[in-house]
Amino acid sequence: MTEAERQLLGDLRRVLLQLHKTLLDWERVAYDRRHGRASPAELLAIVMRDPHFAWLHPLSELIVRIDTMLDVEHPEPRAEVDAIIRQARVLVVPDEAGNAYAQRYHTALQELPDAVVAHGQVTAVLKRAGKQTTH
Repeated sequence: MTEAERQLLGDLRRVLLQLHKTLLDWERVAYDRRHGRASPAELLAIVMRDPHFAWLHPLSELIVRIDTMLDVEHPEPRAEVDAIIRQARVLVVPDEAGNAYAQRYHTALQELPDAVVAHGQVTAVLKRAGKQTTH
């Protein structure tokens, strides 16, 4: 992996984490309204197992995938970097008629200004990624 690719993945990780936190906080408020406030220790188990949060798992998994690539000492093939970028692009497409993730993401963007800001940050990094792959 080149230094530019490493920087790009680091930037993408940072903005995806912010998006994930924003969406997770939003869902936690809704969950707490229905079930009562969970402790921080309980929340992790709830997020991992409760269907209410399941739609966020693809985003969580992508962040873990990026972390793994950034931690690896040996260079990753460009195809791996490209696959991560493609997956990130899929995850920032809201679609009220799409799969469960796309539908819920669409709703978040309609209801939550912070999600719109985080979405914009992710798309800006992905736009930069598109320019890097064409050079």
